[in-house]
Order: sequence, then C-alpha cells, then structure tokens
Amino acid sequence: MEIKPGSKSHPYMPTSVPATRDEMLETLGLEKLEDLIKVIPEALIYKGHLDIPGPLNAEADLKQHVDGILDKNISCSNYLSFLGAGCYRHYVPAVCDEINSRSEFLTAYVGDTYSDHGKFQAFFEFCSMMAELLDMDVVSYPTFDGGQAVCSALRMAMRITGKRELLLPRTMNPEILSQAVDYCGKDAVIKLVNYDSETGQLDIEDLERNATDQTAAVFFENPSYLGFLEEKGREIINIAHKKNALSIVYTDPISLGILEPPSSYGADLVCGDIQPLGIHMHFGGGCAGFIASRDEERIINEYPTYLIGLAETKNGRGFGWGRALNWRTSHGSREKGKEYMGTAAGLWAITAAVYLALMGPQGMKEIGETIISRTYYAKEFLASIGGINTTSFKSLSFKEFPVNFDSTGLSVKEINTRLLEYEIFGGKDLSSEFPELGQTALYCITEMITETDIKKLAEALKSIVTRNRGKA
Repeated sequence: MEIKPGSKSHPYMPTSVPATRDEMLETLGLEKLEDLIKVIPEALIYKGHLDIPGPLNAEADLKQHVDGILDKNISCSNYLSFLGAGCYRHYVPAVCDEINSRSEFLTAYVGDTYSDHGKFQAFFEFCSMMAELLDMDVVSYPTFDGGQAVCSALRMAMRITGKRELLLPRTMNPEILSQAVDYCGKDAVIKLVNYDSETGQLDIEDLERNATDQTAAVFFENPSYLGFLEEKGREIINIAHKKNALSIVYTDPISLGILEPPSSYGADLVCGDIQPLGIHMHFGGGCAGFIASRDEERIINEYPTYLIGLAETKNGRGFGWGRALNWRTSHGSREKGKEYMGTAAGLWAITAAVYLALMGPQGMKEIGETIISRTYYAKEFLASIGGINTTSFKSLSFKEFPVNFDSTGLSVKEINTRLLEYEIFGGKDLSSEFPELGQTALYCITEMITETDIKKLAEALKSIVTRNRGKA
C-alpha cells in the first residue's frame, strides 16, 4: 500500500506521521516501510491505493461521524418490539447500571481484574441469591451464555454417569440445540424426543421408547422455547431416573417468582441465562449462563466453571471469599481440567445480584404475575382478530406464545415487513425452524409491554389482514 502524496497524517496512527515513521525505521535499521512487511507473501500484498475517506483530525468530528452511522439503526427504544426467543427486553433499574459501571467491578473481559476489591463477595452473593431462587445448594459462576450452560450441563451428565446418550426435546431452542450438537456431538449420541401436537409438551410415550440404559441425561425446557409450560416435569424426571440418567432443566429465572423451581419436581441440574435479571439487550452480548445443583460431591466435582466459596479467615475474626476446588477447571490445571473453561461473564453476575437484591421475593412475584397476566391479555386480544390463531398449543404460557397467520394468506415475513410501517417489530419467525407449525411467529410479552402497546399491535395486525383480504 502506498501513501498518497500530500495525504494527511492520521491522529490515531503514529506511523502515518512521516517524521515518526522515519524515526521508527531508523531505530529498526530499515530503509523503507516495505522492509517491515517483507515476510508477507508478495501475492497477498495490495499494491494499489485504498479508496478510503481522509482522517478525521478532531475527536468531535469523529464522534459526529460515528453517531451518523449509528443513527441508521432502528432499536427497540425507537420501535415497539415483540421479539424474544432468548434475548428479552425487561426493565433495567438504574441502580444495576450504576453499580456494574463502578471501576472496581467494570472490566470488558471475563470479569477478572486479578484482585478482589469486594468482587468475590459480590459473586458469592449472586450465587447465594440464585440458589435461593432456584432452591438449589450450588450455583456456578456465569458461563458465556445460557447455551453454553446447557452444553456444559450435558457434558457433566456424561462424565457423572459414564454414558453417552442425550435426550433433548424437539421443541427446544434451535440455536442452543446447534450449540449442543457442536459441543457434545463427537462424544455423544443426541436423540430428539417428539412433542404432543396438541399441548407442545414432551411426548411421554416417545420419551419412554428412546430412554435406554445408555441414556446419560434427559433435558427439557420449562418454560419452553415456544412459551408453553411443561406440566409433566416429575413424570419426565422419573423416567430419566429409572434409567440412572440425570435430569437437566433449562428455566427462565424471571419466571421463578410465581412458578415452582425445577428442583421441586426432582431436577438434578438446572441451567439458564441471567439476561432477564437487570441486563440490557446487547447486539450479541449481555447474556450469561448458570448451572445449579444439589450439594453432592459427584456432581460438584464435575462443574467446569469457577465455584465461589466462603471460609473463615486465619485469625478467626472474619470471612473471606474465593474460588473453591479450582483444580477442576482449565484455569486450575489446564489440560487436566474437566472442560476448557471459555469466556465467562462475571460482570453480569454482579448486575444480576444487584437486580435480585433490589427485587427480593415479593418483587420477583410481582413481576412474574405482571408478565403472565399481560401474556394472557395479549393472547386473547390477538385471537379476536379474524384469521389469527394464538392457540397452537393447549398449554399454559409464560412470556411467549406462538401466533399463527395461515388463515390470513400472508407469510410471517410479509406480516413483519408491514408491521415496520407501524414502527413495530413483530414476533420471531418460526416457519423455517418449525415448518410443521406453518406461518407462525413467536411473540414475547414482558412487563415493558403495556395494554396500549398490545392494542396498537392488534390494530396494526387487523389493518394488515383486512387490507390483504381486500386485495384478494
């Protein structure tokens, strides 16, 4: 690459300043810049002029330029959104952002600053409050996201039982299923269990047909990816236990203020994502997974993640917090770790701890009641529009539910495109993930969606459907 004669120096690239570049080359004992990159194969070097804008020398100009690019985006702050499917728009109390941006906590990577500053205590408080919410004894330090928590829980079950067969529901989140296939696939035999077409819930007869003495784990979601509640949790878990397999349940923690935790119907491992607990939606971030279990040595020894413990100090006058049983992890013993421990998300654990402390049991109960009541209001209101069906499954729903548009003559893609004219993001298109459901979208209702919002959506859908009928 040549620098154009007369081109300006870039304020953030020291080597673009001729005097600085010459000084650098002199120090290195080189004559020209090309000598510095001569190890790069000739065929890979671009020899023309890059057609890029000139440098922005003032920070104010740079900010204006970047703001102009960002303003092209349309966010959920601009439009009404009914998207969910794994990442949710819940209200984030200001104190969550205030505390997680404190310098002793804030770090862009992993959550470790390799010093304490109260961080280990904050992690311990997160684990303690999550344990209370889940009614479990042990809760892990956060994994990268809920999908990774599922994958690690499945591999834990394989190590604990010494078996390879994993039974997963056909209705599960397709993105998490894809992660599980990649993460466990070479060492596991993954079988998908059918669902009851009327309720969406697991087909018990198909589960019994597939469960064998080689089954390591039976996994299901509650609430499910499609929003319905699995009512046969105890029956499913009993089938798993008869085959000496573990049961793993994926749950939404914000539902547990009103729903019984999976431990109450016998789950061995519970996992999920804490993004609903005081964490904004980010473009590909803001997620953090958890794994929880009873206090059993055979299970605890197979956690691949950090565990945060509490112990008396040497002088017996206080307590200290730190990592427990660190030898299990790839951080503690590298290649001998239970699994490679990838990027964690410690900052979000602190954020979720702030949220849980702020809400308390009563707050979690109230938000659960708000979400489920608005969900049912939306289901019934949308069902009153001719051609729209919100009863794909005859099961109870929490936060999400499928909406079928087959009778409208429009595809979900067409519906969602037309909803943009009303400044509305429609539901997640399920037509490719679950083609047997036809033109169906997954709609999400959180406490951020008001009665007015639901009526606005209904009016927009009614107008779209009516206009389409007029054309037919």
